[in-house]
Amino acid sequence: MRPIIGITLDWEEQGTFSKRPYYALRESYFDIIYKAGGLPLAIPYIHDAIDDYLERIGGLVVPGGDFAFKKDWYVNPDEDKPYPPSKRLEFDIAIIKKALDKNMPLLGICAGMQIMGASLGAKMTPNVNKYLSTSIDHRSAQPEQFAHEVKVNKDSLLYKITGKENFPVNTAHSEAIVELSEKLLVSGIAEDGAIEAIEVRNKEFAIGVQWHPEFFITDNSDPSFLIVKALVEKAKEKL
Repeated sequence: MRPIIGITLDWEEQGTFSKRPYYALRESYFDIIYKAGGLPLAIPYIHDAIDDYLERIGGLVVPGGDFAFKKDWYVNPDEDKPYPPSKRLEFDIAIIKKALDKNMPLLGICAGMQIMGASLGAKMTPNVNKYLSTSIDHRSAQPEQFAHEVKVNKDSLLYKITGKENFPVNTAHSEAIVELSEKLLVSGIAEDGAIEAIEVRNKEFAIGVQWHPEFFITDNSDPSFLIVKALVEKAKEKL
């Protein structure tokens, strides 16, 4: 039996799909979970249903997306950046915290990693290229292409899953976690020092990755695919 893997959604108040509020998410998130052996299930923002969602799913994925974070999550909260309320952010924070309380297998991707980390005390920068004065353009590279290497912490779950000390990843972000709390572990870092993967300490499976593994579904041995596969396998253990 395939374990059900919930995926939270992105949201727009209005846009090209509709003049009214709507949920949206790239199909690649669903495709990679299914290929990895899971049954993907979209999770809409119904706060009163969070406990019911978590009773029915075996694992949770919080995907990427462009939206505003909390002002006090930034290293310098006075930087010139808009901070409008985010309907998605409040829901993702709530479901992440409850999933962690249940020790549910959890994977945060790009913005999902940032929410996971910052909700546990990490700090971010709104512009990692500027913050690190790096030659790597973390924002503009094509997500289907490798952009840089990630060096993996050999004491991490990420290393146990991939068996790799280094592997290439894509990149498509401007915000980035730059300071961790004691609840978190750095499990992957780019050549320029950008934090690329984190884990929540004392949890069986709670990983965040800054890149987008959902673009790498054609190679079953690709480290990015193996991360999603490991999430599904951990969820399957709890069936």
